[in-house]
Amino acid sequence: MNYFLTVYDPTGEKLLDEQLEASSDAEAKELGELKLKEHGYEEHTHRMIRSGKLLLFHR
Repeated sequence: MNYFLTVYDPTGEKLLDEQLEASSDAEAKELGELKLKEHGYEEHTHRMIRSGKLLLFHR
């Protein structure tokens, strides 16, 4: 399944916009959290979606 992870800076500019592939929502959340940690974006506004379903969100 395809998932989309997007990270924004305080002005709304996209800092990261990546497509991830995973076999389940749980695996996608893990991959997304690792990607956020890898780039130091854990505390930035971010979201991960799959077919309109929101899996991760931080404001």
